[in-house]
Amino acid sequence: MVSDDVVAGPTPSATPAPRPEAGRRRAARLLLLLGPGVMVMLADTDAGSVVTAAQSGAQYGYQLVLSQVILIPILYLVQEMTVRLGLVTRQGHGALIRRIFGTKWALLSAVTLFIACVGALITEFAGLAGVGSLVGLPRVVSIGVPAIGLVGLVLAGRYRRVEVVGITIGALELLFIPAAVMARPGAAAVADGLVHPVQFSAPFVTLLAANVGAVIMPWMVFYQQGAVIDKGRRGLGLKQALRSARLDTAVGSVITQIVMISVMVAVAATIGVRNPGAELGDIASIADALTPFLGRTAAVLLFGLGMIGAAVVAALVVALAGAWGMAEVLGWRHSLNDSPKRATGFYVLAVLGTAAGAGLVISWPNLVSLSIDVEVMNACLLPIVLGFLLLLERRALPPELRMTGIRRIGTYLLTGVVIALGLVTVVQTALSAS
Repeated sequence: MVSDDVVAGPTPSATPAPRPEAGRRRAARLLLLLGPGVMVMLADTDAGSVVTAAQSGAQYGYQLVLSQVILIPILYLVQEMTVRLGLVTRQGHGALIRRIFGTKWALLSAVTLFIACVGALITEFAGLAGVGSLVGLPRVVSIGVPAIGLVGLVLAGRYRRVEVVGITIGALELLFIPAAVMARPGAAAVADGLVHPVQFSAPFVTLLAANVGAVIMPWMVFYQQGAVIDKGRRGLGLKQALRSARLDTAVGSVITQIVMISVMVAVAATIGVRNPGAELGDIASIADALTPFLGRTAAVLLFGLGMIGAAVVAALVVALAGAWGMAEVLGWRHSLNDSPKRATGFYVLAVLGTAAGAGLVISWPNLVSLSIDVEVMNACLLPIVLGFLLLLERRALPPELRMTGIRRIGTYLLTGVVIALGLVTVVQTALSAS
């Protein structure tokens, strides 16, 4: 049995009636662990996800909105497994794979993570470059300044500080919600998109795969598992910590999908109506196309600030996820609560990842097509990541903390659909390249 780390209390007959103050204290203690789930979910709606959602709205109107709703429970179930693995084993994802399956499989997971992180960092800085172009800033400034700020924040250390700053900046994504309201989507058109959510064509399947890859990303698994370990239980027993972390993950899952749907609806109600099927050439063109409907100031402020929030928090999470995963596989110290002197390799990986992503984007041409390609790549990598996650859930956790019954069947079915879509995407990508 897994200890709950709590001491048994008095017998029921001796237990006094609960007081309101005690209930408030219990609620406050549960809120202590909120953070890793919200932050990773804000990062989930990253620059590439925003661009993918915008392209979906432009090309297919509201048809892909339903897929975003369906992905909420899938996203929660996937990330909840990482929470249990992290809180119970107190080991990161890469370290667990190495312990359970050996070094070779751990290296495979690390390579998968590395590819996903490089792609993600490129899209985050591409998003920042696009925002810079809206106000006439050169890429060196719009990319360099945030990159330096992120490196400084990481090197300053302390998990709690990083989390507070990340969530504060990431909350700018919520500005996409009023943008969707101001776009005034037609109720009949939205209903038609929900009733007819599928097209049987290669471009539609590719964009659907990109949307799945934009919601469930390999680096999210590594980040949240490492983050719950770094944050610790804060004096809570295991059951309380799990309850708090699950709430954290559920809230974050809903928020990120509301943001994705808002972007899709805002573009579908504007660009999708006036210029259906439009190919978006760059990030600035999305805001320009929204200007006639929202006004220049609203388009730049809402879309620009929302993109800054999405890109910055995601770049921070991705850099840390890559550093956590690689350091775990290599057996290095890997905590933000350690100083750079004690965990040199971990900090070097995080800094190099950030610098590499920023440097590559400065000279990259079409940033929108790059972002969608990265999300398709994520969908291709998902079978490996989800396969490892499901196996670890069965082998690394004690029996009483594993999924059983309907929950296990439902999780396997839902993740199986995602894995199958990823495999189809792999085959489709290989055929199109040949």
